[in-house]
This record gives sequence, C-alpha cells and structure tokens, in this order.
Amino acid sequence: MSTKDARESVWTDLRTRRVPHDFSAAFAADPDRARRFTVPVGDLVVDMSKNPWDDDIRRDLLRLADAADVGGAWRRMRSGEPINLTEDRAVGHTWLRAPRSESTLVDGVDVVAEANDLLDRMLHFVDEVHAGRVVAADGSRFTDIVNVGIGGSDLGPRLAYEALRPYRLRGIRAHFISNVDPANAADVLGALDPRRTLVVIASKTFTTEETMANARSIREWLPADGVTQLCAVTSDADRAVAWGIAPDRCFAFREWVGGRYSIGSSVGLVLALAIGSGAFREFLAGQRIVDEHVDEHVDSVSPNANAPLLLASLGIWNAMAGGVTSKAVVPYSYDLRSLPAFLQQLDMESNGKSVHRDGTPVSGGTAPIVWGAAGTDAQHAFFQLLHQGTREVAVDFIGFAAGHDEPRSQHDTLVANLIAQSRALAFGRPESSTARLPAAAHRRFPGHRPNTVILAPRLKPSTLGQIIALYEHVVFFQGWLWDINSFDQYGVELGKEMATEARSELDGRPSAASDSSTRLLTEWCRAHRSASEA
Repeated sequence: MSTKDARESVWTDLRTRRVPHDFSAAFAADPDRARRFTVPVGDLVVDMSKNPWDDDIRRDLLRLADAADVGGAWRRMRSGEPINLTEDRAVGHTWLRAPRSESTLVDGVDVVAEANDLLDRMLHFVDEVHAGRVVAADGSRFTDIVNVGIGGSDLGPRLAYEALRPYRLRGIRAHFISNVDPANAADVLGALDPRRTLVVIASKTFTTEETMANARSIREWLPADGVTQLCAVTSDADRAVAWGIAPDRCFAFREWVGGRYSIGSSVGLVLALAIGSGAFREFLAGQRIVDEHVDEHVDSVSPNANAPLLLASLGIWNAMAGGVTSKAVVPYSYDLRSLPAFLQQLDMESNGKSVHRDGTPVSGGTAPIVWGAAGTDAQHAFFQLLHQGTREVAVDFIGFAAGHDEPRSQHDTLVANLIAQSRALAFGRPESSTARLPAAAHRRFPGHRPNTVILAPRLKPSTLGQIIALYEHVVFFQGWLWDINSFDQYGVELGKEMATEARSELDGRPSAASDSSTRLLTEWCRAHRSASEA
C-alpha cells in the first residue's frame, strides 16, 4: 500500500470514530484518564486529557503518523536531507543546540561543528562586552543594545528577553525596533545615549526592506565614528560588510536556519548580551532536551511517549472532528506575554499553506488561527467568548508552579486561575445548577471546550528553551501529517512586491498594473499628506 493510500485508510477510520463530547462523562467513566493523557517532556508536563479524544482515537492518530512516516521525516531532517523541497534546503535549527560530540555533514560540511564555532565566537564577543573590553568609539561601556529586525529576527529575541527578565544582567538593557513606522524608532531611541548604544542589525538576507530602512536611520543617529557600534546578524556577511559593518562584527548563520526557528542562532545575540553567555547556553540546552525527547520516542508505539507528536495529532483531530480552526495561547505568566505573537509566526507562517508538498491542492484545513494574551488579563478580555461563544476554540494554558517574585500567595492565585479556567472550559456549569437563578439561561456554561495545560516548575532559560522547542516540533509534525512544506513562506512575497508599486504611486508615478481602488487610496493619501504639510 502506498503512503498516500495508507494515510487515506487511517483518515477513513478516524471519520467513523465517535467523538467524546461529554468530558464529565469521560472522566467519570475513567478515573485514570488524566494520568493516561498527560505526557512529561523534560521539565514540562503536558495534560491533554480535557480534549475530545479517547484511546481508540489516539491509537488511530498514531497510526496516521506511522502511515505518514513521521519518524523517517524527522530523521531526514536531522541528517541534513533537503526536506524544504521548494527551496532545496536542509532544515537545521536542531543543529544549533547540538553538542560538538555530534556530527552532521551537509554538502561535505560538518554543520554541527560550524554552528558551535559560530556560537563560541558570538559568546566570546558577549563576554568581551560585559568585561568592558569591547566598548563604544569613545571608550564608554555599552549601557543599551538595540535589536533592529522584523519577523523571526524580532519576535523570538523579544519574547525571550521579556520572558527571562529575572536573568537579565545589570548595567545593560535591550530594546527592539521592528516596525518601519518611524514612530517605533523614535520611541526607542529618544531615551538612549547614542554614544553608549550597541546596535544589532538582524536580517537573514540583509535586504529586508523594513529592517534596512530602520538600519539607515539608526546609522544616522549614531555618532560619526559609531560604525564600531554596529553588529550584523545575517546569512550574507559580504552584503553586511559592503553596507558598512566591520567583518569582526558580522555573525553569519547559514541558509538552513529559518527565520522563525532562528533564536538559537546568532539571531539570539541580543538575548545573549542581555542574559550572559552562561544563561544563553542553558536556553539552548533546554531546546536540546526536547530534541532528544523526540529522538528517543519518534518511533515509539507507546501512546504516552512523543509529546510534540501527540500535541500535533490532537490539533489535527480537533480541527477534523470538532471544526476547531482557532487556537488561543494563554500563558499565565506576565513575562511570557509575547509568546502568542511568537507562535503566530511559528505556526501560521509555517503551516498556513493550501497545497501539498507535491503542489496539489489541500482538501481540508491546515494551520489554525493562533492568538492569545497573558492570563489573568485575558480572562477580562476574550474569555467570555471561550466559555459561552458559538465558535469552537482550542486553548493552550501555560503556567509555572513557582514564580520569581514575591508575594508567593499572589503567584498561587495566578496558578489557581489557570487551573480553574481549564476546568471551567472543560466541565462548564449545567442548566440544572442555574435553573433557580435570575437569567438562568445566560448563566449556563456548556463546557466541553477543548484545552491543554502545559506546566513547569519555574520559568528559567532552560524551561523557555523547552517550551519553544516543543512548539517547533508540534509545527513540524503537523506539517508532515498534512503533507505540506512547513519551511517556506512564499505567502509573504506578493504584498511586498506590490508595496513597491504602491510606493511609486505615492510618489506620483502611476503604475499601469494598478487598479481603481489602489489609485483612489494612493491619491487620497497624497492629497491629505500635502494638506498636512501645508
């Protein structure tokens, strides 16, 4: 039987499965349900019990994974095969956190050794900055770092900088400029001393329009001799040097590092400068823990083994059986407030595709719409819809047994809210318990809302690495199960191309390829821009 036929056979079996929608009944019938549907991975514990599946459904989903040869796909990725077939590239983010004792050859180059060489060089630079041996042009120590990037060159480092607040080193602060709107740069730079600011320009191609526009502005903001205050993080070091970056300040990563998977590469330079080389290595070690978890369990038939694969399979099942097209990510941690935005890019840019790997159309859905916010703020924003709305939304709750800040009782209140919201979504409140209350129908909570809880002891560099790697591998497995290429992003190109035409029209040079709406909008902006400047 071909792989395609084997997949379809399992899909057929899954379509016949009865979906367990009554969570209360499922838990009453199986006192061991929570334990059997909870999977450990490193320091994380992943509770998937409050979702509409059972042992038979989980078994079929693992059969689907077997039919799709996810184990073979994982090994091909790890060995350097070009699984990014549209760009004929290997996918190597896991090599960024591999130890030197490993070796993987790609086109005759040991990419693990190469990644470790770059890491050592980058962290030596970090240590030199903190020791005061790398300084500004006037001899001053750096007090601030500005990371100039967008997409994967911004979202990952920004998330990690916020998340690891308790681990930031004193005396140096990080700031982020991503938006081409000059208000972003003005807001950041207005409070900084240009003589004591180190600038990291992060762009894979060193041609990203938004990033380079901001880079040109910040170069003008620096002192005339401030070229030594510029660093480049890129895969095109020659272009960065031609732009004016000193060769020893270029930290070049390879093409096989995708932007949304790049935080463990030199894209993490701003993070390493903020938390120090030791903590950055701990972050990479955390990612490595999840890589090894998958290495160990990718071919296992045990249902409680491969956490990313089970989460990926569950997401596909929720979409197929429950019509779930949206996932809210709610970290009960203020420090993780940027995690939903990071996961938006990771998931939606990777798997927001409508064709299979062979170019044929996808018949069903692919990536969910990912959104969210930090709890408990989220409870007072969109939880009304989650509990009583008409749209089916899956929720990922993320929390920590202990916090870094006092009072501890306040952190316990935070954790209690996480656990309670997960319970309320799953089990609801039946009409019988509200029948005697005013507006009884409005007080009913239907429950049976799918949600997953991910807990860890404390948010540390290693823990953050594990959380990011967990979601990286969920995206990988879902993409493979859907038979799509998770590692290109052609969907971001067309709008950028048309932006060039729109800019010409704003400058008074109409394009023959334009349409009446574009002409109306650009003419309106030109007229009102002129009026504002008058």
